[in-house]
Amino acid sequence: MVRATFTFTRLRYRSGDWDTDQRMPANLLNSLIEYTTIPVQPQEKVIDLSSAELFNAAFCYLSGHKLVQFDAQEAANFKKYVQNGGFVFVDDCNHDIDGLFAKSFEAQMSSLFGPDALRKIPNTHEIYHSFFQFEKGPPTTSFELNGWGDDLVHDYLKAIEINGRIAVLYSNKDYGCEWDYDFRNKRFMAEDNTKFGVNIVLYAMGA
Repeated sequence: MVRATFTFTRLRYRSGDWDTDQRMPANLLNSLIEYTTIPVQPQEKVIDLSSAELFNAAFCYLSGHKLVQFDAQEAANFKKYVQNGGFVFVDDCNHDIDGLFAKSFEAQMSSLFGPDALRKIPNTHEIYHSFFQFEKGPPTTSFELNGWGDDLVHDYLKAIEINGRIAVLYSNKDYGCEWDYDFRNKRFMAEDNTKFGVNIVLYAMGA
């Protein structure tokens, strides 16, 4: 079976700060090369959320620290993309459930998909077993204790599911910052912390 080439597509939106964690995509792409046989596009691709080019992407990443306020075209594209089989990994760089990014993004999802669409996913979900095994659910990041304000590590992610599949995976755990380092430095780690990113990509691609 010939696998489609994976492209890491970052979404540029007009509000807030979309251009975060600039070394993370290369790090994750390196992990896909290291651990899987999936062919990858070696550079991330940045597209405007308002662009029709969105509908050519199989996987998208959206992040930031500040306000998320989609304009009319961005909102329409996001909803259509998600409802037609697209996958968006959304990561809150504030690692804070009460921060501006979290509150504004969750409000956008409620407006587009309904107040109950974004839900906690169980730690037994398929995404935690799509390649590597994460028996306890989402791995902890080193940023959580510094950002939540309650000294607790929150042991869940949220998602919007369409037809039984995750279409929007939402994290307050700040994986983008956790993986934002030169991939050549992974050799100094006791455990490669990008492995969960491999799971996310493999799940998104339906592998």
